[in-house]
Amino acid sequence: MASNPHVLVIANPLQGHLNPVLQFAKRLAFKGLMVTLVATSTISKSLITENGLVKIVSISDGSEDLPKQPLDNDTKEPLDGSQVESNQPSKEVHGSAEDKEKERWARFQPAVSQGLIELIERHKDSCNPFRVLIYDSMMPWCLDIAHQQSLKGASFFTQSCIVSLLYFQTYAGTLQLPTNGSVVSVPQLSVPLQLHDLPSFIYDTGSNPAILKYISDQFSNFKEADWLLFNTFDKLENEVVNWMAEQWSIKTIGPAIPSMYTDKRVTGDKDYDLNLFTADQDTCKNWLDTKTKGSVVYVSFGSIANLKEEQMTELAFGLSNSNIAFLWIIRASEEAKLPVNFMSEALKNRCLIVNWCSQLQVLSHEAVGCFMSHCGWNSTLEALSLGVPVVAMPQWTDQTTNAKFIVDVWKMGVRVKVNEKEIATREHIEACLKEVMEGEKRNELKINALKFKEFAKAAMDEGGSSDNNISKFISSI
Repeated sequence: MASNPHVLVIANPLQGHLNPVLQFAKRLAFKGLMVTLVATSTISKSLITENGLVKIVSISDGSEDLPKQPLDNDTKEPLDGSQVESNQPSKEVHGSAEDKEKERWARFQPAVSQGLIELIERHKDSCNPFRVLIYDSMMPWCLDIAHQQSLKGASFFTQSCIVSLLYFQTYAGTLQLPTNGSVVSVPQLSVPLQLHDLPSFIYDTGSNPAILKYISDQFSNFKEADWLLFNTFDKLENEVVNWMAEQWSIKTIGPAIPSMYTDKRVTGDKDYDLNLFTADQDTCKNWLDTKTKGSVVYVSFGSIANLKEEQMTELAFGLSNSNIAFLWIIRASEEAKLPVNFMSEALKNRCLIVNWCSQLQVLSHEAVGCFMSHCGWNSTLEALSLGVPVVAMPQWTDQTTNAKFIVDVWKMGVRVKVNEKEIATREHIEACLKEVMEGEKRNELKINALKFKEFAKAAMDEGGSSDNNISKFISSI
């Protein structure tokens, strides 16, 4: 009797990439595939290896011989250079920090390539050789390895379809940037885009041309991939999905979040199996349990947040002045940026500040009324999938485009404006919080958020659009 097909999965060693890729791996295993996930040495110790569905193996990424750096740092230049979940443009990285990151990245591709090849070859003579390599789209060289090793290749895109399309058009030279206040011409969209609705690396090409090239290069060979997988769902981006499906062999397979929060079919799939930081979940839950339904603002800016000190001050007093209860995630490295006169005795009764939490557990708590977010794609999908309205405060990269869709397409949030110094003031932050939590639009935003929650659940449930696409993907292996 033939065994089930064996697939190999690899993602960039960043939480924002690994989480959706690992969730997709678990979904494939739930549907009967044998799945092995490759964890590079940078993050392998942070993964839960016994999740009952996916086998996890570690290979070197060349980091072992480098001076150890904390994962929670402010170097502004993550290992892969993609900056996917960060919050600050890397316009200046000084001296040795920049040199170390360049050395890390110089070692990464050769080391991972060698490790992948050795892993694939070791399994060739086994009873379950790998048939397919599913790889992060930001690592297009993995497709060459797959085809050289007689495997098929599936490129996994961790950003939205619209953001991917904009980067593709930038790569192809077909995106016309607006001038004199005009809008961006994107024929695949009915909603007009202003310049600052584009990903920041597109509208500000001089901020970091190396990263723009890095991101654009994911399209260097994508037409040669056997499948293109997107962490989104049809009803979320139907215009772009329909257009892309006419051009390429794409499949929407999201939202790639734990099954407990969508269809509840994957037993035991209650959380991500990767956390680079220690969550203070009991403290969060106990505090939220004391709050009334819909009364709390949850504030988080992702796993590599690096707000300017002035922006941190404005955010702190905007939250304080709103008189609304809030749970704020501030990593240990960011705590020193809080203003010294911020925490009064009165404020202690209506706020909780912790270094990290399980975001899904917080967003699903009935006390949470809105999510103040940087609008990274994973956070955006989690808010949509759990029906939580958003106060959007994007910083850069794809976050600006995600915020545009949250406000003007999905209509389940508001966006904080910035001044001429690119700072969101306390007054506008306070106004946006009150608009979502107490204003006339509150019910409309909540209704729209809950609508997409149902769409997300339906997509992942049996017979849904994403569920069917995953089944078709498996059948085609």
